[in-house]
Amino acid sequence: TCEVRQQIKTMRLNAIKSQILSKLRMKEAPNISRDIVKQLLPKAPPLQQLLDQYDVLGDDNREVVMEEDDEHATTETMMMIATEPESVAQVDGEPKCCFFSFAQRFQANRIVRAQLWVHLRPADEATTVFLQISRLMPVTDGSRHIRIRSLKIDVNAGVSSWQSIDVKQVLAVWLRQPETNWGIEIDAFDSRGNDLAVTSTEPGEEGLQPFMEVKISEGPKRLRRDSGLDCDENSPESRCCRYPLTVDFEDFGWDWI
Repeated sequence: TCEVRQQIKTMRLNAIKSQILSKLRMKEAPNISRDIVKQLLPKAPPLQQLLDQYDVLGDDNREVVMEEDDEHATTETMMMIATEPESVAQVDGEPKCCFFSFAQRFQANRIVRAQLWVHLRPADEATTVFLQISRLMPVTDGSRHIRIRSLKIDVNAGVSSWQSIDVKQVLAVWLRQPETNWGIEIDAFDSRGNDLAVTSTEPGEEGLQPFMEVKISEGPKRLRRDSGLDCDENSPESRCCRYPLTVDFEDFGWDWI
């Protein structure tokens, strides 16, 4: 019985790995080390900081009780790194940022939250920064910049920071009208006219490029609480029991997860 159970466990783990690769459209896991992964990832605020700031988990002190056959909407959070806009929306190779590509699975009515995160360089003095987002248009259309969002931020001297701005409505328009998504230009001017936004990275700023955090709803998911499935392994009915399955990606050598 133990051998069969171990075989089933191995099969499940292999199935999980195959599903992950399939969803990522990869034939095999990349041969990449943890150190390289850390260099490639954006130096974004810790996820817990984001969760605390937006209270997406609700009251952590409240005990969550799953009622039988209760319906809960499942959500997924995705991070998208900015890339360079197409040349038709640039003048002399500018701006170098920012374009975000969205898969067909994104639907406007499924967007729960969309935040654009921008890293600001340290200011020489305490000042007020105006973070501005402008929508890019093809140069042939005449007016290439259409200001769509702005944010006023008070910053201290010598302190760099990540700032976020709500772009849910912007994203909704892009998803309904994909032909309007040529990218955006990001500016963060201080009182002296210096642009503090990290969009075209300089030496030492790798991993600080803007990124978009999008939370999408996958629709309701029916959850059932079956307490009777957790039973003693030595029980004669153990064939019908639920057993724990731990997925440890480090054991796989999948440091890139």
